[in-house]
Amino acid sequence: MTTRTTSAERFRTEHDAWGEINIPADAPWGAQTQRAIEHFAISTERMPGELIHALALIKRCAAQVNAALGALDAPVAESIVRAADAVIAGQWPDAFPLAVWQSGSGTQSNMNMNEVLAHIASSKARVVHPNDEVNMGQSSNDVVPTAIHVAALLGCQRALLPALDALRDALRTQAEGVQDLLKTGRTHLQGALPLTLGQEMRAWVAQLDQARRGVGEAMVAAQGLAIGGTAVGSGANTHPQFGERMARALSEATGLELRRADDPFAAQAAHDALVQLHASLRVLAVALRKIADDVRWMGSPWLGELRLPANEPGSSIMPGKVNPTQSESLLMVTAQVMGNDVTIGFASTLAQFQMHAAKPVLALNLLQSIRLLADGMRSFEHHCVRGMQADRERIEAALSPAMLQATLLAKHIGHEEAAVLYRDAQASGRPLRELVLDRGLASAEQFDAWTR
Repeated sequence: MTTRTTSAERFRTEHDAWGEINIPADAPWGAQTQRAIEHFAISTERMPGELIHALALIKRCAAQVNAALGALDAPVAESIVRAADAVIAGQWPDAFPLAVWQSGSGTQSNMNMNEVLAHIASSKARVVHPNDEVNMGQSSNDVVPTAIHVAALLGCQRALLPALDALRDALRTQAEGVQDLLKTGRTHLQGALPLTLGQEMRAWVAQLDQARRGVGEAMVAAQGLAIGGTAVGSGANTHPQFGERMARALSEATGLELRRADDPFAAQAAHDALVQLHASLRVLAVALRKIADDVRWMGSPWLGELRLPANEPGSSIMPGKVNPTQSESLLMVTAQVMGNDVTIGFASTLAQFQMHAAKPVLALNLLQSIRLLADGMRSFEHHCVRGMQADRERIEAALSPAMLQATLLAKHIGHEEAAVLYRDAQASGRPLRELVLDRGLASAEQFDAWTR
Protein backbone atom coordinates (compact mmCIF):
# COMPACT_ATOMS: atom_id res chain seq x y z
CA MET A 1 0.00 0.00 0.00
CA THR A 2 1.48 3.35 -1.08
CA THR A 3 0.23 6.88 -0.45
CA ARG A 4 0.85 10.28 -2.07
CA THR A 5 -1.01 13.59 -1.79
CA THR A 6 -2.42 15.39 -4.85
CA SER A 7 -4.78 18.20 -5.94
CA ALA A 8 -3.47 20.91 -3.66
CA GLU A 9 -3.62 18.69 -0.60
CA ARG A 10 -7.37 18.09 -0.97
CA PHE A 11 -6.88 14.43 -1.77
CA ARG A 12 -4.30 11.79 -1.26
CA THR A 13 -3.82 8.84 -3.59
CA GLU A 14 -3.54 5.34 -2.18
CA HIS A 15 -2.60 2.22 -4.06
CA ASP A 16 -3.75 -1.31 -3.30
CA ALA A 17 -4.19 -4.53 -5.27
CA TRP A 18 -7.03 -2.92 -7.25
CA GLY A 19 -4.93 0.07 -8.28
CA GLU A 20 -4.95 3.74 -7.31
CA ILE A 21 -7.83 5.62 -5.69
CA ASN A 22 -8.17 9.20 -4.45
CA ILE A 23 -9.18 9.69 -0.83
CA PRO A 24 -9.94 12.98 0.97
CA ALA A 25 -6.66 14.11 2.47
CA ASP A 26 -7.97 14.25 6.03
CA ALA A 27 -9.93 10.98 5.89
CA PRO A 28 -8.67 8.43 8.46
CA TRP A 29 -9.57 5.46 6.29
CA GLY A 30 -7.88 3.73 3.37
CA ALA A 31 -8.52 2.39 -0.10
CA GLN A 32 -11.05 -0.33 0.71
CA THR A 33 -13.25 2.02 2.72
CA GLN A 34 -13.15 4.61 -0.06
CA ARG A 35 -14.13 2.02 -2.65
CA ALA A 36 -17.06 1.01 -0.43
CA ILE A 37 -18.19 4.63 -0.09
CA GLU A 38 -18.34 4.88 -3.88
CA HIS A 39 -19.81 1.46 -4.58
CA PHE A 40 -22.46 1.39 -1.82
CA ALA A 41 -23.97 4.88 -1.87
CA ILE A 42 -27.32 3.50 -0.78
CA SER A 43 -29.81 5.32 1.47
CA THR A 44 -28.90 6.90 4.82
CA GLU A 45 -28.66 3.93 7.18
CA ARG A 46 -25.18 3.57 8.66
CA MET A 47 -23.69 0.71 10.62
CA PRO A 48 -24.98 1.00 14.21
CA GLY A 49 -22.76 2.75 16.70
CA GLU A 50 -22.97 -0.22 19.05
CA LEU A 51 -21.49 -2.43 16.34
CA ILE A 52 -18.66 0.04 15.67
CA HIS A 53 -17.88 0.04 19.40
CA ALA A 54 -17.86 -3.78 19.47
CA LEU A 55 -15.60 -3.99 16.41
CA ALA A 56 -13.09 -1.64 18.01
CA LEU A 57 -13.19 -3.71 21.19
CA ILE A 58 -12.53 -6.91 19.23
CA LYS A 59 -9.54 -5.33 17.47
CA ARG A 60 -8.20 -4.14 20.83
CA CYS A 61 -8.45 -7.61 22.35
CA ALA A 62 -7.03 -9.23 19.19
CA ALA A 63 -3.92 -7.06 19.33
CA GLN A 64 -3.35 -8.06 22.94
CA VAL A 65 -4.00 -11.76 22.30
CA ASN A 66 -1.76 -11.85 19.21
CA ALA A 67 1.02 -10.13 21.16
CA ALA A 68 0.64 -12.62 24.02
CA LEU A 69 0.86 -15.47 21.49
CA GLY A 70 4.06 -14.00 20.08
CA ALA A 71 2.52 -13.29 16.67
CA LEU A 72 2.49 -9.48 16.88
CA ASP A 73 5.25 -7.15 18.06
CA ALA A 74 4.38 -5.65 21.44
CA PRO A 75 4.90 -1.98 20.37
CA VAL A 76 2.58 -2.46 17.39
CA ALA A 77 -0.01 -4.14 19.59
CA GLU A 78 0.18 -1.26 22.06
CA SER A 79 -0.36 1.29 19.30
CA ILE A 80 -3.43 -0.61 18.06
CA VAL A 81 -4.79 -0.80 21.61
CA ARG A 82 -4.39 2.97 22.01
CA ALA A 83 -6.08 3.56 18.65
CA ALA A 84 -8.99 1.29 19.60
CA ASP A 85 -9.35 3.07 22.94
CA ALA A 86 -9.65 6.37 21.09
CA VAL A 87 -12.42 5.00 18.86
CA ILE A 88 -14.23 3.45 21.84
CA ALA A 89 -14.02 6.79 23.64
CA GLY A 90 -15.80 8.44 20.70
CA GLN A 91 -12.86 10.49 19.47
CA TRP A 92 -13.38 9.50 15.80
CA PRO A 93 -17.15 9.87 15.24
CA ASP A 94 -16.89 10.58 11.50
CA ALA A 95 -14.46 7.79 10.67
CA PHE A 96 -17.12 5.16 9.93
CA PRO A 97 -19.30 6.42 7.07
CA LEU A 98 -20.32 3.15 5.41
CA ALA A 99 -23.88 2.19 4.60
CA VAL A 100 -25.50 -0.91 6.05
CA TRP A 101 -26.27 -1.94 2.48
CA GLN A 102 -22.88 -3.44 1.65
CA SER A 103 -21.44 -6.92 1.42
CA GLY A 104 -23.48 -9.50 3.31
CA SER A 105 -20.37 -10.42 5.29
CA GLY A 106 -19.80 -6.88 6.50
CA THR A 107 -16.31 -6.99 5.02
CA GLN A 108 -16.35 -3.30 4.15
CA SER A 109 -17.06 -2.29 7.75
CA ASN A 110 -14.46 -4.71 9.09
CA MET A 111 -11.90 -3.15 6.76
CA ASN A 112 -13.12 0.35 7.63
CA MET A 113 -12.24 -0.41 11.26
CA ASN A 114 -8.92 -2.03 10.28
CA GLU A 115 -7.93 0.97 8.17
CA VAL A 116 -8.96 3.57 10.72
CA LEU A 117 -7.09 1.86 13.54
CA ALA A 118 -4.04 1.42 11.32
CA HIS A 119 -4.20 5.13 10.44
CA ILE A 120 -4.40 6.19 14.07
CA ALA A 121 -1.76 3.70 15.22
CA SER A 122 0.77 4.52 12.50
CA SER A 123 3.61 6.94 13.00
CA LYS A 124 6.43 8.30 10.88
CA ALA A 125 8.65 5.63 12.37
CA ARG A 126 6.29 2.69 11.88
CA VAL A 127 3.34 2.21 9.52
CA VAL A 128 0.76 -0.26 10.87
CA HIS A 129 -0.83 -2.48 8.23
CA PRO A 130 -4.66 -2.83 8.36
CA ASN A 131 -4.72 -6.43 7.09
CA ASP A 132 -1.50 -7.98 8.28
CA GLU A 133 -1.52 -6.49 11.78
CA VAL A 134 -4.88 -4.99 12.83
CA ASN A 135 -6.78 -7.87 11.21
CA MET A 136 -4.21 -10.51 12.18
CA GLY A 137 -5.77 -13.95 12.68
CA GLN A 138 -9.23 -12.69 11.75
CA SER A 139 -11.76 -12.63 8.93
CA SER A 140 -14.87 -10.53 8.43
CA ASN A 141 -16.74 -13.83 8.56
CA ASP A 142 -15.90 -14.43 12.22
CA VAL A 143 -15.28 -10.86 13.41
CA VAL A 144 -18.58 -9.32 12.29
CA PRO A 145 -20.88 -11.95 13.85
CA THR A 146 -18.78 -11.80 17.01
CA ALA A 147 -19.26 -8.03 17.08
CA ILE A 148 -23.04 -8.41 16.61
CA HIS A 149 -23.22 -10.88 19.51
CA VAL A 150 -21.14 -8.68 21.80
CA ALA A 151 -23.07 -5.50 20.91
CA ALA A 152 -26.44 -7.21 21.36
CA LEU A 153 -25.51 -8.80 24.68
CA LEU A 154 -24.14 -5.52 26.00
CA GLY A 155 -27.33 -3.74 24.93
CA CYS A 156 -29.49 -6.31 26.69
CA GLN A 157 -27.36 -6.42 29.83
CA ARG A 158 -26.81 -2.70 30.27
CA ALA A 159 -30.01 -1.15 28.89
CA LEU A 160 -32.85 -3.52 28.05
CA LEU A 161 -32.96 -5.69 31.17
CA PRO A 162 -32.64 -2.77 33.61
CA ALA A 163 -35.47 -0.94 31.83
CA LEU A 164 -37.58 -4.10 31.83
CA ASP A 165 -36.98 -4.66 35.55
CA ALA A 166 -37.85 -1.04 36.37
CA LEU A 167 -41.13 -1.23 34.44
CA ARG A 168 -42.00 -4.57 36.01
CA ASP A 169 -41.34 -3.21 39.52
CA ALA A 170 -43.36 -0.04 38.87
CA LEU A 171 -46.36 -2.08 37.69
CA ARG A 172 -46.06 -4.38 40.71
CA THR A 173 -46.06 -1.37 43.04
CA GLN A 174 -49.18 -0.04 41.30
CA ALA A 175 -50.85 -3.46 41.63
CA GLU A 176 -50.17 -3.61 45.37
CA GLY A 177 -51.91 -0.28 45.86
CA VAL A 178 -55.17 -1.43 44.23
CA GLN A 179 -55.19 -5.09 45.21
CA ASP A 180 -58.67 -4.91 46.78
CA LEU A 181 -60.30 -2.54 44.28
CA LEU A 182 -63.02 -4.58 42.56
CA LYS A 183 -63.74 -3.68 38.95
CA THR A 184 -65.56 -4.98 35.90
CA GLY A 185 -63.64 -7.58 33.94
CA ARG A 186 -63.90 -7.53 30.16
CA THR A 187 -63.78 -10.18 27.50
CA HIS A 188 -64.51 -9.45 23.82
CA LEU A 189 -64.54 -5.76 24.90
CA GLN A 190 -67.75 -6.51 26.81
CA GLY A 191 -68.41 -6.58 30.53
CA ALA A 192 -67.56 -9.92 32.17
CA LEU A 193 -66.94 -11.28 35.65
CA PRO A 194 -65.32 -8.83 38.05
CA LEU A 195 -61.75 -8.98 39.26
CA THR A 196 -59.56 -6.58 41.19
CA LEU A 197 -57.51 -3.91 39.47
CA GLY A 198 -54.54 -5.38 41.30
CA GLN A 199 -55.16 -8.77 39.69
CA GLU A 200 -55.34 -7.14 36.28
CA MET A 201 -52.04 -5.34 36.81
CA ARG A 202 -50.35 -8.41 38.25
CA ALA A 203 -51.18 -10.18 35.00
CA TRP A 204 -49.11 -7.52 33.22
CA VAL A 205 -46.26 -8.19 35.63
CA ALA A 206 -46.50 -11.91 34.88
CA GLN A 207 -46.24 -11.22 31.16
CA LEU A 208 -43.07 -9.22 31.69
CA ASP A 209 -41.62 -11.92 33.93
CA GLN A 210 -42.18 -14.52 31.24
CA ALA A 211 -40.67 -12.28 28.57
CA ARG A 212 -37.62 -11.63 30.75
CA ARG A 213 -37.01 -15.34 31.20
CA GLY A 214 -37.11 -15.76 27.43
CA VAL A 215 -34.61 -12.95 26.87
CA GLY A 216 -32.30 -14.45 29.48
CA GLU A 217 -32.38 -17.88 27.87
CA ALA A 218 -31.71 -16.40 24.43
CA MET A 219 -28.78 -14.39 25.80
CA VAL A 220 -27.16 -17.60 27.02
CA ALA A 221 -27.39 -19.03 23.51
CA ALA A 222 -25.83 -15.85 22.10
CA GLN A 223 -22.79 -16.10 24.38
CA GLY A 224 -21.10 -18.48 21.91
CA LEU A 225 -18.79 -16.53 19.59
CA ALA A 226 -17.57 -17.26 16.07
CA ILE A 227 -14.19 -15.62 16.66
CA GLY A 228 -11.26 -17.85 15.74
CA GLY A 229 -13.00 -19.49 12.81
CA THR A 230 -11.59 -17.02 10.24
CA ALA A 231 -13.01 -17.51 6.73
CA VAL A 232 -15.12 -20.68 6.96
CA GLY A 233 -14.81 -21.88 10.56
CA SER A 234 -11.61 -23.92 10.22
CA GLY A 235 -9.36 -21.30 11.83
CA ALA A 236 -6.99 -21.05 8.89
CA ASN A 237 -4.25 -18.40 9.28
CA THR A 238 -4.74 -17.96 13.02
CA HIS A 239 -3.23 -19.46 16.15
CA PRO A 240 -5.07 -22.57 17.48
CA GLN A 241 -5.60 -20.82 20.83
CA PHE A 242 -6.72 -17.50 19.35
CA GLY A 243 -10.48 -18.15 19.55
CA GLU A 244 -10.49 -19.35 23.15
CA ARG A 245 -8.21 -16.54 24.27
CA MET A 246 -10.35 -13.97 22.47
CA ALA A 247 -13.48 -15.20 24.21
CA ARG A 248 -11.75 -14.84 27.58
CA ALA A 249 -10.37 -11.40 26.70
CA LEU A 250 -13.78 -10.15 25.56
CA SER A 251 -15.38 -11.55 28.71
CA GLU A 252 -12.91 -9.64 30.87
CA ALA A 253 -13.37 -6.46 28.85
CA THR A 254 -17.18 -6.49 28.93
CA GLY A 255 -18.17 -8.40 32.06
CA LEU A 256 -20.23 -10.73 29.88
CA GLU A 257 -20.05 -14.50 30.11
CA LEU A 258 -18.68 -15.31 26.66
CA ARG A 259 -17.25 -18.50 25.20
CA ARG A 260 -16.05 -19.90 21.91
CA ALA A 261 -18.99 -21.30 19.94
CA ASP A 262 -19.44 -25.06 20.31
CA ASP A 263 -19.25 -25.46 16.54
CA PRO A 264 -17.41 -22.62 14.77
CA PHE A 265 -18.67 -23.76 11.38
CA ALA A 266 -22.29 -23.43 12.47
CA ALA A 267 -21.55 -20.09 14.14
CA GLN A 268 -20.48 -18.64 10.78
CA ALA A 269 -22.76 -20.54 8.41
CA ALA A 270 -25.92 -19.40 10.23
CA HIS A 271 -26.86 -16.99 12.98
CA ASP A 272 -29.64 -18.92 14.68
CA ALA A 273 -28.73 -17.59 18.13
CA LEU A 274 -29.41 -14.04 16.92
CA VAL A 275 -32.74 -15.14 15.44
CA GLN A 276 -33.60 -16.69 18.81
CA LEU A 277 -32.57 -13.54 20.66
CA HIS A 278 -34.75 -11.33 18.51
CA ALA A 279 -37.64 -13.79 18.84
CA SER A 280 -37.46 -13.22 22.60
CA LEU A 281 -37.61 -9.47 21.92
CA ARG A 282 -40.70 -10.04 19.78
CA VAL A 283 -42.37 -11.79 22.74
CA LEU A 284 -41.48 -8.82 24.92
CA ALA A 285 -42.90 -6.46 22.30
CA VAL A 286 -46.16 -8.43 22.24
CA ALA A 287 -46.44 -8.17 26.04
CA LEU A 288 -45.68 -4.45 25.98
CA ARG A 289 -48.25 -3.90 23.26
CA LYS A 290 -50.92 -5.55 25.43
CA ILE A 291 -49.98 -3.48 28.46
CA ALA A 292 -49.74 -0.17 26.61
CA ASP A 293 -53.05 -0.71 24.82
CA ASP A 294 -54.86 -1.74 28.01
CA VAL A 295 -53.55 1.38 29.76
CA ARG A 296 -54.68 3.53 26.82
CA TRP A 297 -58.20 2.10 26.91
CA MET A 298 -58.46 2.26 30.69
CA GLY A 299 -57.40 5.92 30.58
CA SER A 300 -59.99 6.82 27.96
CA PRO A 301 -63.12 8.80 28.95
CA TRP A 302 -65.30 5.83 27.97
CA LEU A 303 -63.84 3.68 30.73
CA GLY A 304 -62.12 6.22 32.94
CA GLU A 305 -60.55 3.65 35.22
CA LEU A 306 -57.08 5.21 35.17
CA ARG A 307 -56.04 8.85 35.34
CA LEU A 308 -52.91 9.17 33.23
CA PRO A 309 -50.23 11.83 33.76
CA ALA A 310 -50.79 15.02 31.76
CA ASN A 311 -47.23 15.37 30.51
CA GLU A 312 -47.75 17.78 27.63
CA PRO A 313 -50.54 19.37 25.54
CA GLY A 314 -52.32 16.77 23.45
CA SER A 315 -53.53 19.00 20.66
CA SER A 316 -52.35 21.96 18.64
CA ILE A 317 -55.93 23.17 18.16
CA MET A 318 -57.95 21.94 21.16
CA PRO A 319 -56.86 23.70 24.36
CA GLY A 320 -56.40 21.52 27.42
CA LYS A 321 -56.70 18.20 25.60
CA VAL A 322 -54.49 15.43 27.00
CA ASN A 323 -53.69 12.25 25.07
CA PRO A 324 -52.24 8.86 26.09
CA THR A 325 -48.99 9.71 24.35
CA GLN A 326 -46.72 7.34 26.26
CA SER A 327 -48.92 4.39 25.30
CA GLU A 328 -48.96 5.51 21.68
CA SER A 329 -45.18 5.90 21.63
CA LEU A 330 -44.66 2.42 23.06
CA LEU A 331 -47.18 0.96 20.61
CA MET A 332 -45.15 2.37 17.71
CA VAL A 333 -41.98 0.95 19.23
CA THR A 334 -43.56 -2.51 19.36
CA ALA A 335 -44.74 -2.18 15.77
CA GLN A 336 -41.19 -1.44 14.63
CA VAL A 337 -39.78 -4.34 16.64
CA MET A 338 -42.29 -6.74 15.11
CA GLY A 339 -41.36 -5.45 11.67
CA ASN A 340 -37.70 -5.93 12.51
CA ASP A 341 -38.47 -9.52 13.44
CA VAL A 342 -39.90 -10.15 9.99
CA THR A 343 -36.74 -8.72 8.43
CA ILE A 344 -34.50 -10.80 10.66
CA GLY A 345 -36.54 -13.92 9.98
CA PHE A 346 -36.16 -13.46 6.23
CA ALA A 347 -32.53 -12.37 6.46
CA SER A 348 -31.77 -15.51 8.47
CA THR A 349 -32.56 -17.56 5.36
CA LEU A 350 -29.79 -15.81 3.40
CA ALA A 351 -27.13 -18.28 4.49
CA GLN A 352 -25.44 -20.49 1.96
CA PHE A 353 -22.88 -23.17 2.73
CA GLN A 354 -20.25 -21.70 5.10
CA MET A 355 -21.37 -18.07 5.39
CA HIS A 356 -24.45 -16.10 6.30
CA ALA A 357 -24.74 -13.32 3.72
CA ALA A 358 -26.93 -10.75 5.50
CA LYS A 359 -24.97 -9.82 8.62
CA PRO A 360 -25.28 -6.01 8.38
CA VAL A 361 -29.07 -6.02 8.14
CA LEU A 362 -29.24 -8.46 11.07
CA ALA A 363 -27.12 -6.05 13.09
CA LEU A 364 -29.19 -3.02 12.06
CA ASN A 365 -32.53 -4.52 13.08
CA LEU A 366 -31.44 -6.44 16.17
CA LEU A 367 -29.58 -3.54 17.72
CA GLN A 368 -32.36 -1.12 16.86
CA SER A 369 -34.92 -3.36 18.56
CA ILE A 370 -32.83 -3.58 21.73
CA ARG A 371 -32.37 0.17 21.78
CA LEU A 372 -36.04 0.92 21.01
CA LEU A 373 -37.40 -1.46 23.63
CA ALA A 374 -35.01 -0.23 26.32
CA ASP A 375 -35.78 3.43 25.66
CA GLY A 376 -39.50 2.81 25.16
CA MET A 377 -39.90 0.90 28.42
CA ARG A 378 -37.91 3.49 30.34
CA SER A 379 -40.06 6.31 28.99
CA PHE A 380 -43.34 4.46 29.60
CA GLU A 381 -42.33 3.58 33.16
CA HIS A 382 -41.08 7.05 34.03
CA HIS A 383 -43.68 9.22 32.32
CA CYS A 384 -46.80 7.04 32.58
CA VAL A 385 -46.78 4.09 34.97
CA ARG A 386 -45.25 5.93 37.92
CA GLY A 387 -47.84 8.68 37.83
CA MET A 388 -51.04 6.90 36.76
CA GLN A 389 -53.80 6.65 39.37
CA ALA A 390 -56.93 4.58 39.72
CA ASP A 391 -60.23 6.49 39.54
CA ARG A 392 -61.94 4.59 42.33
CA GLU A 393 -65.28 6.37 42.02
CA ARG A 394 -65.61 5.62 38.29
CA ILE A 395 -64.54 2.02 38.79
CA GLU A 396 -66.98 1.37 41.63
CA ALA A 397 -69.85 3.15 39.85
CA ALA A 398 -69.41 1.02 36.73
CA LEU A 399 -69.28 -2.26 38.66
CA SER A 400 -72.43 -4.36 38.24
CA PRO A 401 -72.89 -7.50 40.32
CA ALA A 402 -75.40 -9.05 37.90
CA MET A 403 -72.90 -10.87 35.68
CA LEU A 404 -71.11 -12.42 38.65
CA GLN A 405 -74.39 -13.39 40.31
CA ALA A 406 -75.77 -14.96 37.14
CA THR A 407 -72.59 -16.93 36.61
CA LEU A 408 -72.55 -18.25 40.17
CA LEU A 409 -76.27 -19.09 40.02
CA ALA A 410 -75.85 -21.11 36.82
CA LYS A 411 -74.52 -24.21 38.57
CA HIS A 412 -77.61 -24.24 40.83
CA ILE A 413 -80.45 -23.27 38.47
CA GLY A 414 -78.90 -24.10 35.07
CA HIS A 415 -77.12 -22.06 32.45
CA GLU A 416 -80.17 -21.26 30.34
CA GLU A 417 -82.28 -20.06 33.27
CA ALA A 418 -79.42 -17.92 34.55
CA ALA A 419 -78.97 -16.37 31.07
CA VAL A 420 -82.67 -15.47 30.88
CA LEU A 421 -82.50 -13.92 34.36
CA TYR A 422 -79.47 -11.82 33.41
CA ARG A 423 -81.09 -10.57 30.19
CA ASP A 424 -84.32 -9.70 32.08
CA ALA A 425 -82.33 -7.86 34.75
CA GLN A 426 -80.52 -5.84 32.07
CA ALA A 427 -83.77 -5.01 30.28
CA SER A 428 -85.80 -4.10 33.37
CA GLY A 429 -83.10 -2.53 35.51
CA ARG A 430 -84.27 -4.63 38.45
CA PRO A 431 -81.71 -6.35 40.70
CA LEU A 432 -81.15 -9.99 39.87
CA ARG A 433 -81.94 -10.93 43.45
CA GLU A 434 -85.47 -9.54 43.14
CA LEU A 435 -86.15 -11.53 39.98
CA VAL A 436 -84.89 -14.77 41.53
CA LEU A 437 -87.08 -14.32 44.61
CA ASP A 438 -90.14 -13.27 42.57
CA ARG A 439 -89.87 -16.38 40.41
CA GLY A 440 -89.30 -18.67 43.34
CA LEU A 441 -86.01 -19.96 41.97
CA ALA A 442 -84.29 -19.70 45.34
CA SER A 443 -84.85 -18.41 48.86
CA ALA A 444 -83.13 -15.28 50.06
CA GLU A 445 -80.75 -17.40 52.13
CA GLN A 446 -79.92 -19.62 49.16
CA PHE A 447 -79.36 -16.68 46.82
CA ASP A 448 -77.01 -15.00 49.27
CA ALA A 449 -75.08 -18.21 49.87
CA TRP A 450 -74.83 -19.15 46.19
CA THR A 451 -73.66 -15.69 45.04
CA ARG A 452 -71.29 -14.91 47.87
